[in-house]
Amino acid sequence: MTNDTRAVVLASGGMDSATAAYEAQTRGYDDLYLLHTSYGQNTEDREYDCASALADHVDAADFLHVETGHLTQIGASSLTDDSMDVEDADTDSDEIPTSYVPFRNANLLSMAVSYAEANDCGVVFIGAHSEDFSGYPDCRPAFFEAFQGVIDAGTKPDTEIDLVAPFVEWSKTDIAERGVELGVPYEDTWSCYRDDEPACGTCDACAFRLEAFQRIGERDPIEYAERPTYAD
Repeated sequence: MTNDTRAVVLASGGMDSATAAYEAQTRGYDDLYLLHTSYGQNTEDREYDCASALADHVDAADFLHVETGHLTQIGASSLTDDSMDVEDADTDSDEIPTSYVPFRNANLLSMAVSYAEANDCGVVFIGAHSEDFSGYPDCRPAFFEAFQGVIDAGTKPDTEIDLVAPFVEWSKTDIAERGVELGVPYEDTWSCYRDDEPACGTCDACAFRLEAFQRIGERDPIEYAERPTYAD
């Protein structure tokens, strides 16, 4: 029987997963089990530091760091392949960006479900949102619905684990607004695809983040090598 106060949170080190952790706490999940993966991404050291800081901020019951180097070996993403450049932001594009790591979320969620079942956690939280699934196939609501079926079919009969993507219909702006309301320490989160520090300010992830803070009238607390004028 799973425990209804325990939840696994996929903690990338970014603002979405940090907000998801705080959201989980507001929903009554007092014991958070944070799972962070390093898969050879450009900013893996900075992301690890931020995920570790989040574990401290939420007084996590456990923090599990797993290295998944097979995603680097598979390649085909500008986040893991040095021969591919991280593109500058094009927030209006409908194309799947080069930063897409093939079927990454299925890999990460599989580990998260294993972690949840081993620790009697009733929920797995992931911070994916609408601007993600516009470009990343494994962030779409249909993917999460299908993966719930995989969880139900592939775990023990007495295991009940819900996959929760609380922001799947939200924009980055909605998440930033909710996070400020919840007191999420965004100074200890990282979104940049290119650099450990300072953030580049020009990749897709930086652009979505900066625009979100601008739209809610807040200044993003992290440092940028190039902070667009709209974000000052």
